[in-house]
Amino acid sequence: MLDDQKYILSQVIDLIDEEKIDAVMMAGDIYDRKVPSEEAVALLDDFLSKLAAKKIPVLMISGNHDSDERLNFGSRIFSKNGIYVAGKYNGQINKVTIEDKYGPVNFYLMPFTERNQVEYYFPDDDTSTYEAAVNTALSHTGIDYSERNILLAHLFAISGTSEPELSGSETSAKNVGTIDKVSSGLFSEFEYTALGHIHRPQKVGSENVRYGGSLLKYSLNEINQSKAFTIVTINEKGTGPDITLIPIKPLHEMRELKGNFDELMKPENIEFPDDYIFMTLKDKTPIADAYAIAESRYKNLMGLRYDNSESKLADTEEINEGESGRDFSEMMADFYKKILGREPEDDEWKILNEVAKEAGVTE
Repeated sequence: MLDDQKYILSQVIDLIDEEKIDAVMMAGDIYDRKVPSEEAVALLDDFLSKLAAKKIPVLMISGNHDSDERLNFGSRIFSKNGIYVAGKYNGQINKVTIEDKYGPVNFYLMPFTERNQVEYYFPDDDTSTYEAAVNTALSHTGIDYSERNILLAHLFAISGTSEPELSGSETSAKNVGTIDKVSSGLFSEFEYTALGHIHRPQKVGSENVRYGGSLLKYSLNEINQSKAFTIVTINEKGTGPDITLIPIKPLHEMRELKGNFDELMKPENIEFPDDYIFMTLKDKTPIADAYAIAESRYKNLMGLRYDNSESKLADTEEINEGESGRDFSEMMADFYKKILGREPEDDEWKILNEVAKEAGVTE
């Protein structure tokens, strides 16, 4: 989706001029994997170079998808050009101050940080829960709350018992317990908290604690979500920020098409041949070469599945058979092929094998 990302990032550049933006915040998950492709690195380099040329400060932190070491590389050199990167937590939260007509605004950059990292630097403080660890990290930052402060953080924040709307990968991560929850009340003294991790733009409790969301839709769960650029206007101390959401117009929309295969393939029914398509077939029996045929009509086909009682029964039988007759590696390879159309990559295999061993599935 590089062309789509280029298209969106060009809108960011235009928006900076139109709205007279003073700084750009990027709250983690800069890449989608710890070892990004050369093309993805080049695209980010081009984007940051354009921002530096405009002398627009960039505040950037790492997310759980990023490699903190890779993202941190060259950060001291970048800062000389107004690109402030916090890729790895090292016992302190970096502070960047930018002046406006009301005086200084302090940006605190907290990259994706695990509880044991905070515990390592502050063994005598409370790190018994993830929220306690985040509170400990903030308490050692020396924040003057009489000034105007903005926090960038990559974590899972909730308001009371209300959780943010999730999609795809975040749901899976939360369900298996890899993401710990933090109360949004922890950030109440900041003028604004820019959160990363959740794909849907949304507030968490109050307007001054928000997820900016992803710039594009990346999964079937996100098809009905509205993506937006989040513009935050910081006013005088104590008056609260003004929030403006500007809808994002993608190069290609993401859609789900449902129906019988023959009907969906008729030329008169093909309205969006260039969009990203998830296809759900209602046919009672599988269609030979359905994916290849559909892909010849929709070049950006993202997935194809059947939704009928026979297919659901077949899925159940296949899973049961696999659990009793195949080893872990075969099952995972088939699972990835079915869901993503490919086998796991080396770094994914490493994680899968570690988890399987910990769970006692493998030795």
